[in-house]
Amino acid sequence: MRLITTTLISLFFLANISAQTTDSSLKISHLSGDFYIFRTFNLYKGSRISANAMYLVTANGVVLFDTPWDTAQFQPLLDSIKIRHHKNVILCIATHFHADRTAGLEYYRQQGIKTFTTRQTDELSKKNGMKRAEFLIENDTIFTIGQYSFQTYFPGPGHTADNIVIWFDKEKILYGGCLIKSADADDLGYLGDGNEKRYASTIEKIQRKFKNPKYIIPGHDDWSSTRSLEHTLIMAKQLERKNQ
Repeated sequence: MRLITTTLISLFFLANISAQTTDSSLKISHLSGDFYIFRTFNLYKGSRISANAMYLVTANGVVLFDTPWDTAQFQPLLDSIKIRHHKNVILCIATHFHADRTAGLEYYRQQGIKTFTTRQTDELSKKNGMKRAEFLIENDTIFTIGQYSFQTYFPGPGHTADNIVIWFDKEKILYGGCLIKSADADDLGYLGDGNEKRYASTIEKIQRKFKNPKYIIPGHDDWSSTRSLEHTLIMAKQLERKNQ
């Protein structure tokens, strides 16, 4: 009887953890190989908006690229990763200072996860009262974690003054954060901290540097199209002409 009771309790616990992966507030989708997209949601101007972020499962542990936007999903994301992959998150890199990228940095630091932003992002986070990382990236940097390598790259201002992208050369995956808009986006989104005059040239730098990506992950909405970079450039050029 004791064995049956223990088994039932264990199954109940696992069912609860597994249910978090299907929670409508946290959606995890397989991208390719060891790459996964996770989406969380928050209210913006009265509408429920999703934010895309990504994680990579390596032999040494899991790497997060940006944090959940929804503060209630910081721990459920860790739990979901643990139950799905049997690994811990060991590192998190945020791609600019807005809350849909940095909200979980302090929480994850407290869990013993190494958190990183660029120095420019840290300065803007401090100025604007956003969460800050424990470690700073001084220049464009190549990280090697387990069997994977990736590069952080600052192409110039656009969505914000500090926005970086992350490139996986072997896998041809471009993680764009909010600098890159979905192929079905109607506009460039919030530009209160952006640079309308240099947005187009920033996107062109990315196109020249990272050729033929197989996947491009924008900060919001659909990521299934590789036209998102081109579409972002078209909108940026339209905005530039409008402001001339």
